[in-house]
Amino acid sequence: MKRKLLFSILAVVPAALLPLAAAGQVAPASSSAPAETEAPTYRWQGFIGFGYTSLNQVNQSRSGLGGVDFAVTRNWGKHFGLTANGSYYAYAFTSGNPGTPKVDMVLFGPEFHADVYGKFGGFLHGLLGGQHTAGESITPNIAFAGGFGGGMDYALNPRLSVRAYGDDIGASTVQDPDHLGYSPHTHFGARAGIGVVYKF
Repeated sequence: MKRKLLFSILAVVPAALLPLAAAGQVAPASSSAPAETEAPTYRWQGFIGFGYTSLNQVNQSRSGLGGVDFAVTRNWGKHFGLTANGSYYAYAFTSGNPGTPKVDMVLFGPEFHADVYGKFGGFLHGLLGGQHTAGESITPNIAFAGGFGGGMDYALNPRLSVRAYGDDIGASTVQDPDHLGYSPHTHFGARAGIGVVYKF
């Protein structure tokens, strides 16, 4: 009787320890498994392209001007940035404009951007700065300017994208020399452009 009880106890002990031994045989998860990587976030991006602006500040203008548009954006995080935008428009699309008007702008402002779908991304910005109109008797020929706009990007690769944008920029300018430049009216000129964005 005692012998049977002793054999029973000796049989139970290995049975109880067997799962622990089996658990010790399980290989730990390999630390060399590749970790998921996120798309890189770039702090800067530059844009250059062809641009267009209307000439609502020039009386009797029948055509807008084409030119070059460029911008540099400093990004903070994935969605917010600060943009510096410059543009120079000097090439009339038709001969309907009086004189030889030229427009250049320097604008700054915040930008919000986000992925929209697949390779498409969008952005919105608000801009403030100055507008200079030359080639006409505009008074003042340099005026405070500002407006809102946005556009779409199509990513060709993580660094390079194609961009199309549009915005509306207002500035107080008049063609009445006797008005001394104090215009109660704000002329809004639509802008649009297409070009390339490079992130770095």
